[in-house]
Amino acid sequence: MIALGSGTLLLAACVSKPVRPADADGTWCHRVGKAPRYKLTCTSAPVPPPTVEADAKRFAASAERVTVYVVRKRWADAANVVKLTVDGGAQAETVPESFVRLRLPPGEHVLRANWSEGETRTMVRGAAGEIRIVELVGSVWAWGSTYEFMPGDEASRDRVLRVRMVADVG
Repeated sequence: MIALGSGTLLLAACVSKPVRPADADGTWCHRVGKAPRYKLTCTSAPVPPPTVEADAKRFAASAERVTVYVVRKRWADAANVVKLTVDGGAQAETVPESFVRLRLPPGEHVLRANWSEGETRTMVRGAAGEIRIVELVGSVWAWGSTYEFMPGDEASRDRVLRVRMVADVG
């Protein structure tokens, strides 16, 4: 009986919480803490509707473009709006527990992430019809914040499924 109870408790800990819906103005906020003192980190622009998010989470390739998912979901990343730019042009904002889908022309592209304390960048290359996942891994502490891009893997795909889409570029 004790083994069954502890197994149930362990399984319950693995279940992720449901993704909160967008706010009334269309923006989405990641919240940390307990009511009534939530710390909110919000997008400044409306997020894509649930139908677009559901489409993105099917991971369907585009015949003419390379599709890049940039995902943020790590335990030490609980604050900061981080701005993404692609090749110095297209822009999107990320918040903790979110992802951005970028549909880009085939070839090499420079992704840049900027936050109040710094910048990081990486190069992504792909052919038409390919899907790439890149993780924007952050560590936010009282003494500062750092972020870095890391290549995605199967676990990254699972993280995309558990977070909110905040931008769809391309």
